[in-house]
Amino acid sequence: MRSLLSLLFLVILPLFSAQDNDPVYPDGVFGFEENKPQKIFTDWTRVRKEPNVTSEVTDSLQTNHQVMILKKEEAVLRLGERGANWYKVSYQKGDVASEGYIWGGNLSVGYRNKNGYDFLFGLSKTVDRKNKEYNETVKQNIAGIKVMEKNTLIDEVYFDTGRGEELSYATFTIESGHQLQNVELTLKAMVSGEACGIASYNQYVFFKDKKLVALPQLMNVGDADIFYHSEEFVFPNDKGGIPNAFIFKMEEMEKDEKDREKKKRSSKTYLWNGISYKLK
Repeated sequence: MRSLLSLLFLVILPLFSAQDNDPVYPDGVFGFEENKPQKIFTDWTRVRKEPNVTSEVTDSLQTNHQVMILKKEEAVLRLGERGANWYKVSYQKGDVASEGYIWGGNLSVGYRNKNGYDFLFGLSKTVDRKNKEYNETVKQNIAGIKVMEKNTLIDEVYFDTGRGEELSYATFTIESGHQLQNVELTLKAMVSGEACGIASYNQYVFFKDKKLVALPQLMNVGDADIFYHSEEFVFPNDKGGIPNAFIFKMEEMEKDEKDREKKKRSSKTYLWNGISYKLK
């Protein structure tokens, strides 16, 4: 009897183990609507005959090539900290119209057109970063902003955007020059998670003389009314702003065991000379 129970246990255990395997879910930033245009972010994005990595490659598309999302497939591929569905797309090359499947992680999370330039925001890869505070290696997503003039890459900048759980939502906007000398436009890329305690990241980038200048990254995180950490910039055209500079402001709040709020604030000023910035 004991031998039979042991045998049944050995047979059933793999079934439970298989059920315990984590399913693969897509990150929200790669959720693209059907019948809407999107732009390719990753150069030489492969177009496949079927929605999987073993399928035949039928074509490749360059950065800024526009595609039409026809259908979101159920299949999800995770590469590093990026998880995305496969999408059936249509696109035009010259006079030839084609269809195929591409991985959603190669599409731009957001794109804008201004003054004859195309600005693309996307996530390119996952890298290992050393966390000095905890003396451990953590995985970080690398995001980028590219500026294109038709099919020509003018400039690009890259920055960290956290882990997969911090990729639930993203926005990409173009703001004014904030009354800063020689700044034509200010780009703002943001990614965030949905749950409490998951950080959001704001990346400001100046566009000037066909060059992109990335500012120090801002991070915001909080957990209901227990604690929060917030960071922001005050530009010259904002209340409290000063000419030819932008001010970094940080505020933290944490409640102690007696439910009393303890706040901490700090600020520092970056001087802008029309080309670059430096800490005052």
